Amino acid sequence: MTRTSRLTVMMTTDAVGGVWSFSCTLATALVSMGADVHLVTMGPPPSAEQRGMLRDFRIQLIETDLALEWQDPGGTDVPNARRVLAGLESRIRPDVIHLNSFREASFGWMAPVIVVAHSCVNSWARACNDTAWLNDPAWQHYTRATREGLNAANNWVSPSREFQHAIHDLHHPSAPGVVIWNGTLPVSLPTSKRAFLLAAGRLWDRAKNLSAIAELARGLEWPVLMAGPTSEHVPPGPVWLGSLDHDALQVRMRQAAIFVSMALYEPFGLAVLEAASAGCALVLSDIPTFRELWDDAALFVDPADKRELNRTIRGLCADYDRRVQLQHAAQERSRRYSLTQMASAYHDLYATLPTARTPQLPAPALEMTA
Repeated sequence: MTRTSRLTVMMTTDAVGGVWSFSCTLATALVSMGADVHLVTMGPPPSAEQRGMLRDFRIQLIETDLALEWQDPGGTDVPNARRVLAGLESRIRPDVIHLNSFREASFGWMAPVIVVAHSCVNSWARACNDTAWLNDPAWQHYTRATREGLNAANNWVSPSREFQHAIHDLHHPSAPGVVIWNGTLPVSLPTSKRAFLLAAGRLWDRAKNLSAIAELARGLEWPVLMAGPTSEHVPPGPVWLGSLDHDALQVRMRQAAIFVSMALYEPFGLAVLEAASAGCALVLSDIPTFRELWDDAALFVDPADKRELNRTIRGLCADYDRRVQLQHAAQERSRRYSLTQMASAYHDLYATLPTARTPQLPAPALEMTA
């Protein structure tokens, strides 16, 4: 791709999970490198706290009410999404369409398209050992749309090698894809850590396996603080913090001595990276992605072995020297996953894409919510 002007990127995002943090940090880094970034939300609108993560006024935030693909497996909203997104492309005239989802890649864009595979319902269900419901016609439609999106994109990205293998195994994309690890900014640390454990995730997401940590907390001397969306009925044991904005969660990470994730499924695990950057000792589920990213810099536990988890946590709470060693190891490893490296890799990937096609027909009228 050859250009004489500033790079313009139209990037879709959502405010439901880690994709929002990824999009905000990447967009900010790209703007600092001289790009123009238009961030288009899909799904529920971002909260005021989430909007506050967009600290660079040069990022153009565009909010729509388009359905997320996993919220609309049957594709009811697809015609509307085609119309709205085509209108946005006509107005923005981007050099690159960066999609943080799958199905929209098959919409017939003028600009070249990359898809970032943050997660997929099929791999989530397989990790949770619960796949029967994927035979429902709506979810079969979702699976087809995911595969079509991967094949329609000019290239696709996975945040880890292990998840790249999973996508190939499940969806058989025609292109091999590339791996670009997620990245984060380094965190300034307090002078000392406090004697508590921290975990983060959505209580309703079975793949996060927060129930294992909640059960551990009931018999532990150290308090366990749990950050993330909850429900009316929360298991006893942890101190439930509820949803925290990014800055508040960063404060807790800088204070926590240990960060725990017993996830059954993580394509990357951005919260783990942020905790490591904040100097937390890591106790992680022994799953392939975490091994790829954190081997020799964390303690690993079979997420189904409650006794092993209890024994590991108790031992680490009682061993100051081991905690400090793991805190330093995690922070040192986190430097491998820097925001600068991630943004440069995406910028380089954009440069390999073909130039935008010349539109043949007038774009549909733009319909969106402000």
